[in-house]
Amino acid sequence: MKRTQIELADGRELIYFDERDDAVRDQPDRRELPPPPPASQLRYDPLTDEWVAVAVHRQTRTFLPPADECPLCPSRDGRLSEIPAPDYDVAVFENRFPSLSQRVAEEPAEITPFTPVRPGHGRCEVVCFTDDHNASFAGLPPHRVRTVLDALADRTTALAALPGVEQVFPFENRGVEIGVTLHHPHGQIYAYPFVTPRTRTMLAAARRHADRTGGNLYADVLAAERAAGDRVVAANEHWTAYVPAAARWPFEVHVAPHRRVPDIPALDDAERDAFGPLYLDVLLRFDGLFDLPMPYIAAWHQAPVRVDRELGHLHLQLFSIRRAKDKLKYLAGSESAMGVFINDIAPERAAELLRAA
Repeated sequence: MKRTQIELADGRELIYFDERDDAVRDQPDRRELPPPPPASQLRYDPLTDEWVAVAVHRQTRTFLPPADECPLCPSRDGRLSEIPAPDYDVAVFENRFPSLSQRVAEEPAEITPFTPVRPGHGRCEVVCFTDDHNASFAGLPPHRVRTVLDALADRTTALAALPGVEQVFPFENRGVEIGVTLHHPHGQIYAYPFVTPRTRTMLAAARRHADRTGGNLYADVLAAERAAGDRVVAANEHWTAYVPAAARWPFEVHVAPHRRVPDIPALDDAERDAFGPLYLDVLLRFDGLFDLPMPYIAAWHQAPVRVDRELGHLHLQLFSIRRAKDKLKYLAGSESAMGVFINDIAPERAAELLRAA
């Protein structure tokens, strides 16, 4: 893989990850762009012990443009985009409308004694999986999935090294039902200045399990799911894809390596090669459930950068809000207000349907 880093017209970074050593990426960004916005504001919620980002500049971000105005397509035929090159394999760049950034203008003032405020220090990046606007992740060849995984490893390492970053979160949103604002196949990476609430909850459970048994909670759960087998959707030598026994979403799959590693950079070559064929198989099963493109979120759970890394176990959580061909699961009162999920489909049935798809 060849790595080439350039600077966009407004000073943001862009990195090409090419599968050819002879790829030339010296095309400059010829656009006239305003300076990137300053960092968002983080406000502490004392009632939940959580930070909330307020990023008002994101109201003006690009929203579902037509294909000929897509900012993630290569720059061609006189039309300039976020990608100056006329083609690319995988490209990663700083988000133009970031929720978190390193461009801190000034320290925000206190709101109340109970609501500390600080800059939204961090970084948000966009990961373009292919230059083909009409493609999907499920349609990528295995070697491109490997390139994407190597790019995520590269960026996880780089972002984890930034001052103040505590957790790195790569993810993909797919489908207008999920809320995507661009149709081009892409994902994102958030580098947070704190450990996220979901991860803190999982780490607390893992710590209690370790104190009680001496084992790693996720590794033990994975072993139990592999032994039970009725919720396993697919598996190979290095990875297992299974529906969690307490799945929250109608169709939810965890894709986990058999070897316990804290994050994507820790995967070895054999594990990285084995991920693509299995994950693509699962994505095709998602699309085959109702014979239409499945809206989904694919979320990489990585260990925090500085704390409790021994408690983590890398895994990809893939889930959809579609519960039937013509029905979506909305987060209503119990889920949104109380955080108590109610699943309409038994996890064992979901696994059965996915195996048959």
